[in-house]
Amino acid sequence: MPIIIFKNFQGFTPGDRPGQPVMTHLLIRWLCLTGAILFTAYVVEGISATGFFSALFAAAALGVLNLFFRPILLILTLPINILSLGLFTFVINALMLKMASGLIPGFTVTGFWAAVFGAIIISIAAWFLNMLLWDAAGPERPVGSGDGKTQTPDETIDLNRKNNRWE
Repeated sequence: MPIIIFKNFQGFTPGDRPGQPVMTHLLIRWLCLTGAILFTAYVVEGISATGFFSALFAAAALGVLNLFFRPILLILTLPINILSLGLFTFVINALMLKMASGLIPGFTVTGFWAAVFGAIIISIAAWFLNMLLWDAAGPERPVGSGDGKTQTPDETIDLNRKNNRWE
């Protein structure tokens, strides 16, 4: 089966770097989210985490809630989100944070505005930490599908981006 390699492509998918399996990628993102939650608990009044493990479990709960419930809420509130030019997404993020605080003992979010500001700061801090960690890995992309199998040159299709066209 031929593999298409996009050159000058800025995207990143888990597991496509040599020596970087998907589980390691998820673990690092989980720890980044934990650090973001701890930072937010320190900065925002109304959000508290009693320790590292409560923040770790809150990050896991937030990840699971965002995986299952956030897409449903985004679809259900799509008209409101369109009318508010996407600002209602902050309310959905705050609701996810509030739900995580209800699930995890030791992690509390009190008040609507604390949840909104906390969701914004958690998003920015997690993005910043992920950017720092994944930028350090470099822009190189391996030849192959990321499953560790080597590809012969005749199974590879190289595409270059020139003037906003793939050639």
